[in-house]
Amino acid sequence: MSATSLLIVAHGSRRPQSNTEVKQLTQIIREKACSKYLSISHAFLELADPSISDAIDQCVEQGAKEVLLLPYFLSAGRHVQQDIPEEVAKKQAQYPQLKIQIATYLGASDAIADIMLSLVEKT
Repeated sequence: MSATSLLIVAHGSRRPQSNTEVKQLTQIIREKACSKYLSISHAFLELADPSISDAIDQCVEQGAKEVLLLPYFLSAGRHVQQDIPEEVAKKQAQYPQLKIQIATYLGASDAIADIMLSLVEKT
């Protein structure tokens, strides 16, 4: 089994149903990835728990040697460009032995256009 934990990072919402959607997506990804990762979990930048900091702590407690963050954001705004990297830098300082990487944010994927067209065609 890999020593890498996958952490899906979303914005977070005051609306509980929105946060539940992220939790459900995380569960689907967990099922599809099988045992590729040590763990697959989610975190929120703000407005909901767990925070990025707490989620990284949990990955370390589970034995992760590497944490790969996947930003669940559609554009490269301030959260993707500044806020998430700042949170990661704090945790990297706390855990210098831990390799923390930030994957490309969701909206940068070429597949997004196909997904959007697929949704429109189903309407």
